[in-house]
Amino acid sequence: MKRTTLSLIACATALAAVTGFAAVSAPDGSGADTAAPAARLPVERTSLLCPAPSSSDLAETAYTSFTPVTKGADEKGGATLTAAEQADATGDGKDGDKGEKREKPVLQPKAPGTPVAGKTSGADTPALIGTAEGGHAPGWTVQQTTEVAAGTGRGVQGVNCGAPDTEFWFPGAGTATGRSDYVHLTNPDDSAAVVDIELYGKDGALKTTVGEGVTVPPHSSESILLSTLSEVKQTDLTVHVGVRSGRVGAAVQALDDKTGGDWLTAAADPASDLVLPGIPKDATAVRLVLFTPGGTDADLKVRLASPSGLITPAGHETVHVKAGMTTGVDLGEVTRGEAGSLVLTPTDRSVPVVAAVRVVRGKGDERESAFIPASDPVGARATVADNRAKRTTLALSAPGEAAQVKVTASAGTEGGTPATKTYTIKAGTTQNVDAPVPAGLKGSYALTVETVSGGPVHASRILTGSDDDVAAFTVQTLPDDRGTVSVPNADEDLSVVQK
Repeated sequence: MKRTTLSLIACATALAAVTGFAAVSAPDGSGADTAAPAARLPVERTSLLCPAPSSSDLAETAYTSFTPVTKGADEKGGATLTAAEQADATGDGKDGDKGEKREKPVLQPKAPGTPVAGKTSGADTPALIGTAEGGHAPGWTVQQTTEVAAGTGRGVQGVNCGAPDTEFWFPGAGTATGRSDYVHLTNPDDSAAVVDIELYGKDGALKTTVGEGVTVPPHSSESILLSTLSEVKQTDLTVHVGVRSGRVGAAVQALDDKTGGDWLTAAADPASDLVLPGIPKDATAVRLVLFTPGGTDADLKVRLASPSGLITPAGHETVHVKAGMTTGVDLGEVTRGEAGSLVLTPTDRSVPVVAAVRVVRGKGDERESAFIPASDPVGARATVADNRAKRTTLALSAPGEAAQVKVTASAGTEGGTPATKTYTIKAGTTQNVDAPVPAGLKGSYALTVETVSGGPVHASRILTGSDDDVAAFTVQTLPDDRGTVSVPNADEDLSVVQK
């Protein structure tokens, strides 16, 4: 998603203050391009929002904060996480008790390069609003991992706390019997945000009135049960969150009576080429959900990037997505015991699409579900926190060209020495790699992935539950952390003043 970067504005303002004007270097009269390339500078401020983790009294939630060390970043600054006020204590979209706020933060972020963890339990843990500045801002990540022992949504629920924005797409939600899906909205700002929530099913837009003009008060969080927005029962829904004024963080908590539950984070912006990285090799069911927001149908080629290359799933060579309608495709055990990522490309003309997969591990009463949305590439750098020894799998996919990446394991939250490995990913493949683990590890740690050379790399982290006999798991994708911003090189041009 898009991220507002204040440092770019500050830079432009400072340049303009020198003479009243700033001019970017331009080609001279000879026609040669003398413009200097843009510089990449660390961002100076980052905001993250964590939704309220659970309404279960059995919930045990761990938070892990980490900022990778960034060259050129300000040595000053800090990071804070504070509790949001609970705008909706009932979870049914109606206003509940206001002003419920936890004064003591669950954790205090440490210096860059050092992860820190905190724990909380029960059903009253609030949403968190986080801000990092200076050297703590570039690449700051906070992971929220909840384990629920029993009941609806049992298993592991994980979410990488997200940045505030003005638009979100969530293909893969549902209101079918046995599902309890909530959209969580958190407003980090000093003024109220006004939000529209739209639902799209297999026949198009569902009629909703309660979802229009939802007001989220300042510094507060609200959760809305999707079935209160529409009485229609749908297995596959696409949720669109559009912000009329202000900005919010948004995530969907998808809970199921039989297959546990997890967080559904926003899919990558609508595009004609999509990658859904890191489907677990032991997945027993994979359901692909797609939606095209425009007025044109989309036809997509479906391929799986396996350890040996790109293959076409038998019987699912292509998928047709009708304009404005949500399409669900049951791919079954598509990975067949091997690492895999779905690669979607247009068969003919390019039509923007959003997509996610719902993945199930285990069988019978031991089933657990998680979601993998279409994700942007790792880019320069991506980080995921709360990795645990013998419970973490890192999936790396190079759907186009071959690529080389460097993976760094931080020190542990309670001790350990950082470790680094470099991997080469062949073109068209997905590899589950043995990620480095800190020597002498105590606690959990962060993994940072950096692209060294080659084409785009997509990645995800699979974290399994503490009980080896249960298929509990969660998956987080690793898009570029946008810890740096491109700033044009500019020179003073006093001739502008003289004209």
